[in-house]
Amino acid sequence: MPEPSALFSPIELRGVVARNRVVLSPMCQYSAKDGHAGDWHLAHHARFALGGIGVALVEATAVEARGRITHGCTGIWSDAHVPGFRAIAELYKRHGVVPGIQIAHAGRKASGQRPWEGGGPLGAADGARGDAPWAAVAPSAEAMAEGWDTPHALSVAEIREVVGAWAAAARRARAAGFQVLEIHGAHGYLIHSFLSPLSNRRNDGYGGELAHRMRLALEVTEAVRSEWPRDLPLFYRASAVDLIDGGLTIEDTVELARALKARGVDVIDCSSGGVVGPTVTSAGRVRPKQGFQVPYAERVRRDAGLKTMCVGMVLDADYAEAILRQGRADLVALGRELLYNPNWALHAQQELGLDPEFHNWPVQYTWALSRRAKVLAMPIDGDGRA
Repeated sequence: MPEPSALFSPIELRGVVARNRVVLSPMCQYSAKDGHAGDWHLAHHARFALGGIGVALVEATAVEARGRITHGCTGIWSDAHVPGFRAIAELYKRHGVVPGIQIAHAGRKASGQRPWEGGGPLGAADGARGDAPWAAVAPSAEAMAEGWDTPHALSVAEIREVVGAWAAAARRARAAGFQVLEIHGAHGYLIHSFLSPLSNRRNDGYGGELAHRMRLALEVTEAVRSEWPRDLPLFYRASAVDLIDGGLTIEDTVELARALKARGVDVIDCSSGGVVGPTVTSAGRVRPKQGFQVPYAERVRRDAGLKTMCVGMVLDADYAEAILRQGRADLVALGRELLYNPNWALHAQQELGLDPEFHNWPVQYTWALSRRAKVLAMPIDGDGRA
């Protein structure tokens, strides 16, 4: 018998039990209309619902209309958005997957083009075809990159309104039937732009020293946790480091994680970078090595004393298994690997010797796939016949 798998062992998160540690990372589809999830989103998530994962996180979903990255981003700023998400949550539950959603605010990265339209700031040509630009908001009146409009610096009163929008989004996420909620605090979006000294130039209670720059993150978390049921887990995605001199360090993120834990966060989803430049077009010239962000998850897990999820260039089942066995993270999130292969988790179980007879596949596939395996194992005669 194979040794019990860490990757495919259940995990208890408050009152929720996921059947394994493989998580669909939230990935924007840029295909919503007025924030609504539609047929594309349901078909997109159906691919993963059948693929053996444990938890699925729906894409970054804006808590305000102005908090979208693009016109195609999903939103949850209205009760009218709930039915489309409820269909996705119910789909996942029917197939044994814990459904979750990431709620977000793009901040100064709002009002952009979809990636396949260039990923730059919206302009006159975009407006002519129906994608008019809108005013972005941020901690300070500094554009994120050359060519982008200068955002409006939020007043303290406006910050309170934004925090209220996060709380309302949490209520709607629960109404839609999600069981995991993730706050997006990474990649240069609103919360991260308050955290990073590279984008926050304020001199009031929301700027300056780290304790002040953390204030929005903590206020949002408190507001969301107050609306999110006590028996359901709360995740927080962090850019653990800015990767730019003078930016956030891993020590800063450990301090943030300790404060988030005290406010009811259960898992830190450890990413990195993104504070400068549009995320949808950013790409390095050198491919990162597999698991390049795992050390951040390991450090936060050890020093802050709470569960972490690693994400980014985790490709192989053996490597994902090793991450968990070595205690470097508690969950493994995959994005583009699952886009490429929605059955990654099912194939991983086979690679690890856990399901040679296809019993963990949908029952509608099991008989045919086990027969396929037997046929492929048969010798081939000289005429090419088995």
